[in-house]
Amino acid sequence: MTGTRIVTGELHRVQRGRGKGFTSEAPPEPVRRPAQVAVMLALAHQIQRAIDRGAVKDRAEVARRMGVTRARLTQLLDLTLLAPGLQEKVLVLESVAGVEPLSVRALRPAARAHSWAEQRTCFEAREPS
Repeated sequence: MTGTRIVTGELHRVQRGRGKGFTSEAPPEPVRRPAQVAVMLALAHQIQRAIDRGAVKDRAEVARRMGVTRARLTQLLDLTLLAPGLQEKVLVLESVAGVEPLSVRALRPAARAHSWAEQRTCFEAREPS
């Protein structure tokens, strides 16, 4: 009595080193975190607010306290010059399983644009899909 057996269930493909295999356990959900660029934009706003209310003297003092160059701090604070709509888009970006959707470097040309319309054009050319 040889017959056909039907086995039902789920198999999930896994990678172990260079080899691949199958397991019955479902893979864990990918880790979702705010994108690094969103964190940097939020930090830039906090720094600018501290400067505006007089908690720190100026950008040079902030740079010294943070241990970065004044040029790097300027690049960071330039993110606050983005159009409000673009800032909203950036703030909701997520990093999924460690993959960043957009970098701060990719936003620099948009932040340096002279008008919000130019910023939108520049951002849409780099916008994550």
